[in-house]
Amino acid sequence: MGALYVRQLAEKTHRGLRGRVEAGCSGGGNSYGYKVVRETRDGQLEVGMRAVNPSQAEVVRRIYRVYALGEAPRAIARALNKEGIPGPSGGTWGPSTTNGNALRGTGILNNELYVGKLVWNRLKYVKNPNTGKRQSRHNSADAWILKVVPDLRNVPQELWDAVKVRQARMARNTRPGDLQQSCHSER
Repeated sequence: MGALYVRQLAEKTHRGLRGRVEAGCSGGGNSYGYKVVRETRDGQLEVGMRAVNPSQAEVVRRIYRVYALGEAPRAIARALNKEGIPGPSGGTWGPSTTNGNALRGTGILNNELYVGKLVWNRLKYVKNPNTGKRQSRHNSADAWILKVVPDLRNVPQELWDAVKVRQARMARNTRPGDLQQSCHSER
């Protein structure tokens, strides 16, 4: 009985989050370069809205510019740490913070929100029955929810394209058993 309740609750929560994303709001979490906006309309507090954080947005554009010019993610992280610029979680920057994983859409350089596209439901999380730990699994592209949010664009399309070209040149398959194509070619 308890398992059924938990499964139904998860489905209802997922449905509610989907509705928020389709309305252009956050489906959970916040990306570096944005701030949470809470507005009161007709006496009701509206949550899940975002706006560009100007100081962080400049850091994001800088990361895109220097990467497109050939700077390595490790060197970018080192420079940001040397200047004392706090990372997304308030700590230090690491190479994976900027570079991430193109297939999973993680990292500053792969977050489509910076070009005004909110992508949700790219991953699902399942519990490994042997270890009891949560593991992420890639959803098929037809399960993704894509919402265009032009007000949240932070990176010009030309700069995004230059970064994608460099990433394609630099790509190497480090996990031969994984999917061979990037998530961008699935759409």
